[in-house]
Amino acid sequence: DKVLFMTTAVDLVITEVQEPVRFILETKVRVCSPNERLFWPFSKRSSTENFFLKLKQIKQKDRKNNSDTLYEVVCLESESERERRKTTASPSLRLPQSGSQGSMIPSPPEDDEEEDNDEPLLSGSGDVSKECAEKILETWGELLSKWHLNLSVRPKTLSALVRSGVPEALRGEVWQLLAGCHNNDHLVEKYRILITKESPQDSAITRDINRTFPAHDYFKDTGGDGQDSLYKICKAYSVYDEEIGYCQGQSFLAAVLLLHMPEEQAFSVLVKIMFDYGLRELFKQNFEDLHCKFYQLERLMQEYIPDLYNHFLDISLEAHMYASQWFLTLFTAKFPLYMVFHIIDLLLCEGISVIFNVALGLLKTTKDDLLLTDFEGALKFFRVQLPKRYRSEENAKKLMELACNMKISQKKLKKYEKEYHTMREQQAQQEDPIERFERENRRLQEANMRLEQENDDLAHELVTSKIALRKDLDNAEEKADALNKELLMTKQKLIDAEEEKRRLEEESAQLKEMCRRELDKAESEIKKNSSIIGDYKQICSQLSERLEKQQTANKAEIEKIRQKVDDCEHCREFFNKEGRVKVASTAKDGSDEDTDEEKETLKNQLREMELELAQTKLQLVEAECKIQDLEHHLGLALNEVQAAKKTWFNRTISSIKTVTGVQGKETC
Repeated sequence: DKVLFMTTAVDLVITEVQEPVRFILETKVRVCSPNERLFWPFSKRSSTENFFLKLKQIKQKDRKNNSDTLYEVVCLESESERERRKTTASPSLRLPQSGSQGSMIPSPPEDDEEEDNDEPLLSGSGDVSKECAEKILETWGELLSKWHLNLSVRPKTLSALVRSGVPEALRGEVWQLLAGCHNNDHLVEKYRILITKESPQDSAITRDINRTFPAHDYFKDTGGDGQDSLYKICKAYSVYDEEIGYCQGQSFLAAVLLLHMPEEQAFSVLVKIMFDYGLRELFKQNFEDLHCKFYQLERLMQEYIPDLYNHFLDISLEAHMYASQWFLTLFTAKFPLYMVFHIIDLLLCEGISVIFNVALGLLKTTKDDLLLTDFEGALKFFRVQLPKRYRSEENAKKLMELACNMKISQKKLKKYEKEYHTMREQQAQQEDPIERFERENRRLQEANMRLEQENDDLAHELVTSKIALRKDLDNAEEKADALNKELLMTKQKLIDAEEEKRRLEEESAQLKEMCRRELDKAESEIKKNSSIIGDYKQICSQLSERLEKQQTANKAEIEKIRQKVDDCEHCREFFNKEGRVKVASTAKDGSDEDTDEEKETLKNQLREMELELAQTKLQLVEAECKIQDLEHHLGLALNEVQAAKKTWFNRTISSIKTVTGVQGKETC
């Protein structure tokens, strides 16, 4: 019967604006009784709100290197807020009606007022310096050297050093040693296998990756190396721990580890923290262990800060509300990074109970402010103002010193845990059966509504899948018909190819027979030509021998004649040494004239010798002509034989190529 409202906050990332802009939407809500069924898909109504955003351009010198941000948010005001302010403001404070739209927008908050803004601190904020005093580094160096000698035993001075904070440059190594996975090759190999598997919670992981440490340079880029490594670690753990899977908050813890070590080692430390330090117990059995932690914090607050505890009771702020705000702030890393890192130091060294020390330290230091708040103000203080107070590293150090100096015994925590379980048992026993049945009925109705919605979704998905399957089936049938037609055509082509193959085999057999006959004929012709060539060679050799003998005889005869001429004194005068006739010199003194008879005799002999020489030369020429004629016939015979060979071989090769070519085309 009451008028209730719901506030929805939407963080919108705008290009060239420095930080995400938060839009606040307020709307009336209807609270239904447990027995009333409401079909939300058929009763949705949209809520529309107009906003006025004022931006301020960032100067060039104030921009970060290689940054695309050009503007920062001055203020954001909704139209309903503006109207409400106009109607409630006094006349002296009202803005002039003729002023520009920009004049109606409030002035930007100063830097020292930023703590009072409604904008929460983005996760991943705050710079952590790696500088450390040389003496502290030497102390840690000596401790690590001793620790590496015996990794199973922690050094005695370790706890005191961790309470002061692990040096940033050594955190990666120290965290692995504290978690006991400095050389855990098994988990490293396991991780490399897990990242290749599919996760059923992939969509939830992908959604949370973009919201993890948006203020940190390593994780702010979508699809960057930081987000890629973070996605792989969260996916690997969801596959590794099937009972818990992926839960909100894991990505922030994995991101903190990734800032100090490679992803394989970060996965190993994450597994150790979840299993060995009890963090996964918070998510089991309907968050029963988490509610136990809420009760323990309430009892500790009742003992250590009773006045603040009573104030929370007065403003109806139950323990689980502020405790959940604290846990949410812790596990979503809303605190500056220095404080988050120091909490992880203490968690790995002293266990999960250290979160109670930090929670009580925060409540003690902010008690005066919280005593002045109401219900909404307290929740806003936890969500917005509390993390901003510790952006300064000095403030964070003072808080952590206070938290470390607080003594909370484990016996007391065990006692409160036992009280909680006893209380839960008594509640279960003392609970009115009707109330229990009504609560169970409400739970079943909620489950029934959820199952009905899931059933509707599944029915819609089933219909959609049936339509898709029908379409796929039709496509498959069409494809099957086409394949059957193609198969029939292929079979017919195969039959035709086999017939063509038989025909070609017959032609090939005929061709082989023809080639064999041609080969026999060619061989007989070759033999015949070889015998003719042999006869020609024999005749030529005989003629050559006769010619040589004739030439030798002629040379001997000429030599004899020349010898006779040389021996004859009369003839010597008429012939020279080469056997040529000399011209008689008329001027020679004292020479005698030969008689006509002798001259005539010599002339006759000379004519006979020249005639015989001419006949010899003629015989020589005839022999050479015969030799040339025989050589010509021999060449013709060889050409005929070669031509016959080539013609037969070419015909055979051409026939074979033709046959194989046709058969290859038919086969293709």
